Amino acid sequence: MTPPVMFHAAAGVIGMLSGVTALSAAKGGPLHRRAGTVFFLSMILLGASGAWLGYAKGEVGNIVAGVLTIYFLATAWMAAKRGDGETGWFEIGACVFAAAGGAIAFFFAYVSVRDGSALLGGIPAYGFATVVALCGLLDLSAILRGGVSGQARIARHLWRMHLGLFIAVGSFFPGQLQLFPDYIRQIRPIILLFTPPFLVLGLMIYWLVHIRIDGRFRTRRTTAPALPAEG
Repeated sequence: MTPPVMFHAAAGVIGMLSGVTALSAAKGGPLHRRAGTVFFLSMILLGASGAWLGYAKGEVGNIVAGVLTIYFLATAWMAAKRGDGETGWFEIGACVFAAAGGAIAFFFAYVSVRDGSALLGGIPAYGFATVVALCGLLDLSAILRGGVSGQARIARHLWRMHLGLFIAVGSFFPGQLQLFPDYIRQIRPIILLFTPPFLVLGLMIYWLVHIRIDGRFRTRRTTAPALPAEG
């Protein structure tokens, strides 16, 4: 294993551990804040190193995935840093980037299906491209509305952070099948190795429903709701 690959793997492991810690800790508490910061930084390094490895190996798909991972985490982080109803050049740039990234992701999904190299018939590839395009549309919506507030801002932060964790967990478990023992690879690997990433998606849905029904996160006319720390 070369040093760049070891660095990439280490960033991924740290990202998964810190992400799980942030999910488990009390929202807004010191542990949640620290774990969220470590998760953000490690995921940025994961995306950057993944893009570099893709460039070194001539794997354009990995370049796109690495750069888009950085996009997901950066926009999630900025959603937490922005105040209610605030927007700027960052959101405009993110919207343009997501639109271009979505188009590129759809193109490579089509190519992989055409060449017969797509995983599960291209469902994951097209799904990923659809999510990127959706992010671009939501960026555009935020710009046209002059920013997001209350529940919408917290939801924007949470689901994009969870998406970053989903990418890290998915890249390790089903994405590194060769690292697992033979009995795991031979006995229903789809069920065993796809469970962790989809558990992350389940937690994302839980938190989105939670902030929707929790009155503390509703937008008020007099005072802005408190935003939990990054995680």
